[in-house]
Amino acid sequence: MAILGSTGSIGTQTLDVVAQFPERFEVVGLAASRQSPLLEEQRERFKPKVVATDPQALIDLASRDDVDLVVVGTSGKAGFEPTLAALARGTTVALANKETLIMAGDLVMRQARTSGAEVYPIDSEHSAVWQCLAGEDRRRVQRLILTASGGPFRELPLEAFAQVTPDTALKHPNWVMGPKITIDSATLMNKGLEILEAHHLFDLPFEQVDAIIHPQSIIHSMVEFVDGSIKAQLGVPDMRVPIAYAIAYPERLPLDSPHLDVAAKDLTFQEIDDRRFPCIGLAKEAGKRGGTYPTVLAAADEQAVQLFLERRIGFMDIPRLVSSALESHESFPEPELGDILEADAWARHFVAEQAERDLGPRVSVPARSPAARTSNVAPLKEG
Repeated sequence: MAILGSTGSIGTQTLDVVAQFPERFEVVGLAASRQSPLLEEQRERFKPKVVATDPQALIDLASRDDVDLVVVGTSGKAGFEPTLAALARGTTVALANKETLIMAGDLVMRQARTSGAEVYPIDSEHSAVWQCLAGEDRRRVQRLILTASGGPFRELPLEAFAQVTPDTALKHPNWVMGPKITIDSATLMNKGLEILEAHHLFDLPFEQVDAIIHPQSIIHSMVEFVDGSIKAQLGVPDMRVPIAYAIAYPERLPLDSPHLDVAAKDLTFQEIDDRRFPCIGLAKEAGKRGGTYPTVLAAADEQAVQLFLERRIGFMDIPRLVSSALESHESFPEPELGDILEADAWARHFVAEQAERDLGPRVSVPARSPAARTSNVAPLKEG
């Protein structure tokens, strides 16, 4: 296997699973955004043939002929082109990178179908749906119900959201994740992106994909069928479980991880408050609009989250900036790769300019979003 993002949360936990089964897996390549002591430690321990630290090297690693599984654990758009490269070669992809399917889900899944390659989800929610659907007739699915912990602010009064800092937003109550996905979990953008992912992974319309807050993070997702039956996948909050399921599929590994004591947990649920978590509504609407709206959603969010982590904007500026980018965007109705990359770049510049308006512009942004073709999609309006 090749592991992209080996020094991140998904990458390190994947290597933890690999280390438990050294006779089962061979690490051909590791990839990270930069050299680091941890990457050197991984190189010494797993002895890969290749260590990649630049974008082209990631693409080359993902498309090697001696790799039969690529774990995409990078965050942001860094995993997009390597995923396409792996699928084009017919290599199975175990995908933890949300933005890849958000930016170009139609393109990615079309490439998988063309080459016959598989896309296995690593996200705990999508892994849960995948497991619940095993052996089922997809035509008998009524809806998917993704669960959200609610993040660190599920009990926070709405008026207090303006005072949220990166330090508090990075303290997720249940999961250990990278900074970007942790902030997305605090805004619930993460759940909105997962709804878009589920649409592509399981080929269901958005009307059949819901989300609900489940603070204990024990039920990772549910599938409701046409007869009213609901199947759920339960387990302790441990990402190594869905990772192991994806990289060893269809076998289940005897993983050294905590098992759930069902009797020790009370399971509760609550509806999502759109006023406190507007990002999930933005994600749903962008998905329904299609075209390059989901690309702009993901890119604008990534840029806004980075600015928040740098303490240059406030917490509630994240949905405000994403909404503004979506409202100003002119969509490519049937985007190809070049259109997607162009929309992605435009959204990042747009958010950067908007954020810097009070401090003086640092980047130049076109007055309108780029559209090589005439769009018949009206600008998205929040609400």
